Amino acid sequence: MLKKVVLFLGVVIAMTSVVKADILSEVVNYQIAGQSFQGYISYDDAIKGKRPGVIVVHEWWGHNAYARKRADMLAKVGYTAFALDMYGAGKLADHPDDAHKFMQATLADINVAEARFNVAKKLLQQQPTVEANKIAAIGYCFGGGTVLHMARVGMDLAGVVSFHGSLATKMLAQKGYVKAKMLVLNGADDPFVTTEQISALKQEMKAADADLEFVNYPGVKHSFTNPEADDFGERFNMPLVYDASADKDSWQRMQVFLEQVFSQQE
Repeated sequence: MLKKVVLFLGVVIAMTSVVKADILSEVVNYQIAGQSFQGYISYDDAIKGKRPGVIVVHEWWGHNAYARKRADMLAKVGYTAFALDMYGAGKLADHPDDAHKFMQATLADINVAEARFNVAKKLLQQQPTVEANKIAAIGYCFGGGTVLHMARVGMDLAGVVSFHGSLATKMLAQKGYVKAKMLVLNGADDPFVTTEQISALKQEMKAADADLEFVNYPGVKHSFTNPEADDFGERFNMPLVYDASADKDSWQRMQVFLEQVFSQQE
């Protein structure tokens, strides 16, 4: 293992690298406002030169192996990915009560949540393998709602992709303010997302002149991309169900979407 420590915007960052075939993954320990966070950067070391960067925002469980897996998958298709930490180091839930507590604490002050996302974005932009002007973000569940919020407030991103993410908001997008194109991938039978919320999102983005593509998978429930969803659902009596077909299709749609939004920045 190779361990290195760098300074970033006055924040101490420690990186520990682990090579997986041609995929180089780095655990990133950093601090924001005196609080410790742990992220994860992944990229294909066989690719020479710079490439677009993609931020991965975790589910409400926290920064876990699933978020890192998605970062590795993004690396394998040619991006540098950073799975950020929105809760803080060690705040990883294995029960819905803790997940809800961590999520609510993070969202209690939306300015804090935005700052955590922005630090991660700048950290990714600083990586030597990244084209700093080509950054997108994807998110799952809580993370899906997070990336949609960043688009709503005008964060400078090429695009955002929400997988079974929350849609409701108290901060509507303003006309002409949304820079990022949006792809929302939703389970039509997800009880956490109502038809009213879907209609409201579409109307909101139309009024804001924002670019939104919405995909609704018939018969699909919440957390459809996570193979562990069935186990979580059974243990906690929650409507969480993995769907291999929707998982595969949504990942393919994301790849096409990212290729399009990054190519438009040439």
